[in-house]
Amino acid sequence: MNKKVYIPAVSALLALSLGACSAQPEKPSASSSGNQDAKKTKLTYWTNDRSDADYIKQVIAKFNETNKDNLEVELNVMADNYDQSVDIAFASKQAPDILRVDFNKVVPWVKKGYLAPLDAYLSDDMKKKFASTLVEEKNIYEGKIYSLPNVGQIWRLIYNVDLFEKAGIKEPPKTLQELVATAKKLTEAGKSTGAYGFAGNFKSATAIDRVAYPIASLSGTDVVEGYNLKTGQYDFGAYKEIVQALRQMKQDGSMMPGAEGLDIDPLRAQFAQGKIGMYINHSSEPAVYKSQFPAQVKWAAAQVPTIDGTVKGAALVNGGAYLSISQDSQNKEKAWKFLEYMYSDEVQSGYQENGYGVSILPHVTSTAKKANIPGIEYFNPTKYDAIYPAAPTFTVEGKVEGMKKSDTLTKYLMQGGDLDQVINDLNTRYNAALEKVRAAGDTKSKGDPAFESAKLQGTLAK
Repeated sequence: MNKKVYIPAVSALLALSLGACSAQPEKPSASSSGNQDAKKTKLTYWTNDRSDADYIKQVIAKFNETNKDNLEVELNVMADNYDQSVDIAFASKQAPDILRVDFNKVVPWVKKGYLAPLDAYLSDDMKKKFASTLVEEKNIYEGKIYSLPNVGQIWRLIYNVDLFEKAGIKEPPKTLQELVATAKKLTEAGKSTGAYGFAGNFKSATAIDRVAYPIASLSGTDVVEGYNLKTGQYDFGAYKEIVQALRQMKQDGSMMPGAEGLDIDPLRAQFAQGKIGMYINHSSEPAVYKSQFPAQVKWAAAQVPTIDGTVKGAALVNGGAYLSISQDSQNKEKAWKFLEYMYSDEVQSGYQENGYGVSILPHVTSTAKKANIPGIEYFNPTKYDAIYPAAPTFTVEGKVEGMKKSDTLTKYLMQGGDLDQVINDLNTRYNAALEKVRAAGDTKSKGDPAFESAKLQGTLAK
């Protein structure tokens, strides 16, 4: 089907769907529901999260029953085509009052006029609680706060303790050289059971980012998503030794065969069965190995290795935004009442304690009870985890000519080649796109010569 015909057709269908789901019911008469119900203010809340829907429904039900402001929140979980649905809703003046927003969507949605600033509603106490997690272009734009964080992706090296013991390895690797050597030993020890030392879900282009980003940031490179926060330029050379280590494991036969076609869930299934010695991923894994793929082996997680074994920075944490108020809402102050409840210690602690995510809020992590999920403790933020200033990569990649960074580096990992040439080419193309984005006014990011990633240590935990 011709795309010029197909896309508007989909949009039209979505518009009809949105109109149906967001239409307000007629106000009940006093005789049928009573005057109290007739005066309720209904707030619509859209989210793209399905994984936590059961918990969110419970806390919304409690809010609807107990709030003193006569408010009623209606939840709409719409994970499929969420971003497109939001665009259509605002274009058709049917936007919800409250939106779930990812940290990399805050700036684009502010520029589109979707989000209202929260500054006027935040108490001094809330500002103090969230101070260490407020970051320009992640939840702040041009000095105004548009969202607050809740949980984040905390990256760790996940490893098979049973296979480590079989190989006689006493602790997880601390350097890239040790990572390569450990993968080789694990593969040797796992020959009889068909286990391999390392794996990655390299069918996904972002799989190489899951390895490179936390290692490079913990190593103190000051580079996030390829962007050097000191110089304000792209410098993929920060990932050179990491990519070389991955390539070496591939050449050694230490990496699970067929990794280039592996998705994350098949990888998890293989790890749960004891077929993988190590891989790098984030804080969703404990819940996966409790229910989705019950682990048949003893496993643990540790801080990712650094390039040379020295911790000079802090491991990048993905996160920074959660809920926002629609700029089109006619009930912004009332919507804030709901946000205030959702960001309360009670709701946020419950979120973590029920295993729906790992909080990046120091006032929550210091008091929340441990979730009843084996291994979750490995992913609690430490002094060596941090939220970094925003890199403009999400915007820049829209202007990059040719193959994107993750695809390019993964291609080298699997096929080899001249890595220096690959890196120089990436730097050239990404910095050219960066200049276009800056000239268009689509990013305000610039280098900060005084930036030091080591100064981020201790911002999420002591």
